[in-house]
Amino acid sequence: MTNWTKPEDIRLRLQRDWDKGRIQAAVLGGVAVFPLRIPLRRPGGQDLSTQFSAARQWIASLVAAGKEKTGSGYTLEWDEIRHRQLGKNHIPVAALIETEEDGLALIGKKGEAARLRQLAADIRDRFPDLDPWIIKNPREVLEAAELWPRLLNVLEWVARNPCPGIYLRSVDLPGIDTKFIERNRGLLGELLDIVLQPDAIDLSHIGKGSFERRYGFKTKPTLVSFRILDPNLRIHGLSYLTVADEEFAGLSIPVRRVFVTENEVNLLAFPECAESMVLFGSGYGFSHLAPAEWLRDKEMFYWGDIDTHGFNILDQWRSHFPATRSLLMDRATLLAHRDFWGKEDRPTARDLERLRPEEKSLYDDLRYDRLAPALRLEQEQVGFAWVKAEILRKI
Repeated sequence: MTNWTKPEDIRLRLQRDWDKGRIQAAVLGGVAVFPLRIPLRRPGGQDLSTQFSAARQWIASLVAAGKEKTGSGYTLEWDEIRHRQLGKNHIPVAALIETEEDGLALIGKKGEAARLRQLAADIRDRFPDLDPWIIKNPREVLEAAELWPRLLNVLEWVARNPCPGIYLRSVDLPGIDTKFIERNRGLLGELLDIVLQPDAIDLSHIGKGSFERRYGFKTKPTLVSFRILDPNLRIHGLSYLTVADEEFAGLSIPVRRVFVTENEVNLLAFPECAESMVLFGSGYGFSHLAPAEWLRDKEMFYWGDIDTHGFNILDQWRSHFPATRSLLMDRATLLAHRDFWGKEDRPTARDLERLRPEEKSLYDDLRYDRLAPALRLEQEQVGFAWVKAEILRKI
């Protein structure tokens, strides 16, 4: 077996250029690929002495698959070599693919290239500004071939209705439903960034998950769950409610204090307290609560797990509500519940700026494993009698 270039190797070399999108880009007017010269791995002088018959067969196979015999594909570039024993011989040194049509025929892509040209023409006809994107992303153009009529309709609709302020479900276009837009948010986002005016794009929102916010659609509201702990302050007799964040921001519940817990069962079991409510915190991320200005003049307590992430969440909460006091996140509670100590999966050791001195001391013990490796006491493990006693001390 030799490693001399075979006709299939020439085809595969060209196929790689197609797979990388170079040929498609050239088809659409990008950097030209053809004429293309592909050097051949060929027999050397020693090979001609020892494998002359194999070399002749190799030459014959290249000639048989070339343009002179098949009508399309490559032609051969020859060189003359002089051999001490065999005399003067001609041997192919390169395959020349002279035209785009020859190259497409060689890899069987003439039909796809014609389809690509038509798709590009359709896209350019409706959105000339997309021409550079088309040339840069020809593979994406072909991969989405069946989708382009609907994609272009979506682009036109959004261009006519910038920052529409409606849900995707409310976009009324024939043959296009919410799932179509959601499935193609990545591609649509690339295109909308090009065809929309700058003031119709909110650049602070990035990625497929931020599609609606980036282009001015309404998003599913973040829900806020809370319990009113004072029976006298219930809303139409209701104590446990879940409302959209915008609606929560518009409330003005006449409580004096607000407890925040990270555990829904604790929310449900929280004891009744005069002039108080309890809010479900649900972990990191509180920007949806920041607009609730009516919370800012309340006495606020945050109750999270006693572990490194619990103190990180407390620190983040204080970025919105600086006067918040921690609840049941102290050394006495931790030591009193030694039998329930667990292990935190992925502790963090980042510095926190908003902890009070006693909180920072306990946090340092946790992040530096001074009490136990990756120590964690989950809030639901704290005895309920202990919880009620601590709440009574706060009120």
